Amino acid sequence: MPLLSPFRALRPAPGRAAEILAPPYDVLSSTEARERARDKPWSFLHISKPEIDLDPAIDPYDGAVYAKARENLDRMVKTGALIRDPKPAFYVYRLTWNGRVQTGLAAVASLADYATNRVRKHELTTPVKEDDRVHQIEAVNAQTGPVMMGYPPAPEIDAMLAKASAGAPDVDVTADDGVRHEMWVVTDDAMIAALTRAFDALPAIYIADGHHRSAAAARVAQARNGAGSHSNFLSVAFPHHQMTILDYNRVIRDLNGRSADQVLNELKSKFAVEASDKAVRPASAGEFGMYLGGRWYRLRLKSDFIPGDDPIGRLPITLLARNVIEPIFGITDPRTDKRIDFVGGGRGLRELEKRVSSGEMAVAFALYPTQMEDLMAVADAGKIMPPKSTWFEPKLADGMVNHVLD
Repeated sequence: MPLLSPFRALRPAPGRAAEILAPPYDVLSSTEARERARDKPWSFLHISKPEIDLDPAIDPYDGAVYAKARENLDRMVKTGALIRDPKPAFYVYRLTWNGRVQTGLAAVASLADYATNRVRKHELTTPVKEDDRVHQIEAVNAQTGPVMMGYPPAPEIDAMLAKASAGAPDVDVTADDGVRHEMWVVTDDAMIAALTRAFDALPAIYIADGHHRSAAAARVAQARNGAGSHSNFLSVAFPHHQMTILDYNRVIRDLNGRSADQVLNELKSKFAVEASDKAVRPASAGEFGMYLGGRWYRLRLKSDFIPGDDPIGRLPITLLARNVIEPIFGITDPRTDKRIDFVGGGRGLRELEKRVSSGEMAVAFALYPTQMEDLMAVADAGKIMPPKSTWFEPKLADGMVNHVLD
C-alpha cells in the first residue's frame, strides 16, 4: 500500500465551491457555526456542524446530530451540489494567506503506515473528541475533514506540484477570512504514478493538524476490517518549509501571591530582563515578551538553561514552563489548571495587553512560534508536544474534498 494514493473525491460541483466551502469544524463553536451558515443552505457546516439545524439546546454529540449530518450530505449529493469524480485522482491544493503560499497534495494516506509510525504523530487525543469523529465518519460513511500533514525536504515533489498547478485552477475561492483556496485535479496517469513513487520514497510524513480525524479513521477501519477505501484516511500534505505555525501565547490569572517587583526579581536569576516601550515579539526560542503592570518586558533566557539535545526541552513553551510558569506561578498542569489560558497568535499581541489591562489576567507571555523542524524532531523521537504549542494558519477548508468509504 503506497504512503499516499489517489482517490475519487466527493467535492463541490463546478461553480459551487464558493457557497459550500467552510472553516474546519473544530475552529467554530456551535453558535459561531450557526451564525456563519445563516442564509447559506449549501454551506458545508450543515454537514460538519449539523447541530446548527437542530434545537440550540441539543447536545452536539447526540445521535440526532450525526443523523442530521447524513441527511444533509445526502441532500447535497442528490441535488448535485456535491459530485464524485469518476476515476481516482490526486488534487493539488494551494493556500494563499498574508502573502504566503503553500502548495500541497490532497490524497488518501495509508493507515498501515499510520500504525507503524511512518505517519508520525506529536499530539495526544481526547476520548470525547475522538469519539465524535468516529460517530461522524460512521454516520456519513465518509471522511469529511482532511488531516493537514507536512513532508520533509523533497525538491522533486515540490517541482511536480508546481508543474501540476501551472494552469488555471479547477477551484478558486477566497474565503471571508481572506484565505485563498485553489485546487487542481490531477488525472494524468504518468503524473499520478510519479507523485505516488516520490511520496513512497519518503522516510516519514508528519501530522500537523488533525490527530483526532486520523485516530478516528483508524478506529473505523479496524471496526470494519480495514478493507478497500477504509485502509486510508483523507489528508493534504504540504512541504514542511511552506507551513506556518503561529505563536501560541499564555496569560495567567494571578501572580501566585507575589508582587510585580517580586516577579521581576525572581526572573533575573535566569533571564536578562529589559523593559520595552512597545510590544515584544520574540525573535528566538529562548526569548519571551512579558506584559506585566502595564508595560512590556523582553526576557532573554541565559544559555545555561537552554538544553541543546532535548527536542522537547528546547521548545519555547517548555523553556517558559520550566523556568517561569512552574517555579514562579506554581502551574504544573496547564491542561487542568484554571489559572492559565491560551491565546492563539492570530489574535495579536494587543489581545495579551487587553486580557491583562482589563484585570481578567495578571500577566501575559508572548512566545516564539514552534518551528516545523522542532515538531518533526519531537515526532521522530516518539515524544508528545506540550499542550497548546502549535497553531497552524491558514486552515484547510472543509468541503473541498471528501473521501467516501465504499
